[in-house]
Amino acid sequence: MKSSLPAVMLCSVCLAMPLNSAAQHAQPREGKVTVDPAKPFTHFRVGNRNVKSIYTEGDVVWVGTSGGVVRYDSRTAAYKLYDNKNGLLSNGIFWVGRIRGRLAAGTYGGGLSLLDESTGAWETFNVPDGLGDAFVYEVMETRNGDLWIATWSGANRIRGGELRDRSKWDLYTVENTKGGLPNDWVYGLAEGKSGEIWLATEGGLARFHKGKWDNWNHAKGQGAPYEKVKHAIAYNSDPSQVSTHHARQKEEMGLQNISVAYNPNYIVAMEVDANGVVWVGTWGGGLGRFDGKKWRNYTTAEGLPGNHVFMLHIDRRGELWVGTNNGLGRMIGGRFEKPMTTADGLYANTVFSMANADDGSLWIGSYGGVTHLRKPRR
Repeated sequence: MKSSLPAVMLCSVCLAMPLNSAAQHAQPREGKVTVDPAKPFTHFRVGNRNVKSIYTEGDVVWVGTSGGVVRYDSRTAAYKLYDNKNGLLSNGIFWVGRIRGRLAAGTYGGGLSLLDESTGAWETFNVPDGLGDAFVYEVMETRNGDLWIATWSGANRIRGGELRDRSKWDLYTVENTKGGLPNDWVYGLAEGKSGEIWLATEGGLARFHKGKWDNWNHAKGQGAPYEKVKHAIAYNSDPSQVSTHHARQKEEMGLQNISVAYNPNYIVAMEVDANGVVWVGTWGGGLGRFDGKKWRNYTTAEGLPGNHVFMLHIDRRGELWVGTNNGLGRMIGGRFEKPMTTADGLYANTVFSMANADDGSLWIGSYGGVTHLRKPRR
């Protein structure tokens, strides 16, 4: 099994269920929760599990956890759990959303699964179908109809989105792109203003456009230098101590003597804004901003809540939200507001996912639970 420190942190495979009652044992697989709409926020507990992805559509919220996918109807407060007992091959969920009109889940070891909501049946695409790896981190449908899938063994492109046509599947790796893709462990995808495809990898940022590959890493400006962040590293465990893959990366970067969780090449989260600017969240190197020519990096010294960035989200106003190891930040006018923490209603200060609802409220996923924040601070 492949592993990296962030992946291990984000994916302990257990049963997850939103729950507001005191019952902690024999949790039902579907039912209703009790919500007080008069309160500014509601917490939904999921136990010792992570909420890695949240997708909202109208009154319905889909929550991807390390114990399955939960469908929650905020109007009726009814929920239902989908996991390996009713069709998924893996309980670990990295991504949940819609592709070609169908609810889809990218799983930890179980491939890409699409739900038939009329029957409750899942259709799964895996390595024999052309998928680069059974570990699916993100899926994206581009404006021209292609599908891109981020896996831990490269990135798939399915031309025209024709998933059932094996001849339409391409796989891009370090080897067949001659290093254009800097690392086979791909964690994020985004489409730029001109149709270029941006890929977040464990070895830096890549761009694919008109058949040409370009890439950037710490040596080219991505991520803050160790000297700037060394006093604000949140985790002492170093993945290079348990993984030859990470040890080789550290050596290639000249960081083999650094024994804490710092790897500015490692992009954990990525977004592209309306101006085409690429934002990347790194593992200990803070938040990077790339305008296509030069980098600017933000750390706790510039108001970032924490230097380990797990989540990036651009809301409907075009504002950037940053989920970190130490709370949720929002950038307005190039500056960070005071971070949002448990004191403001978050379930936990480690923020892995979020989504905006139609009513302006926020759904925020953390280790252990989800926060529904009805009146976000403005």
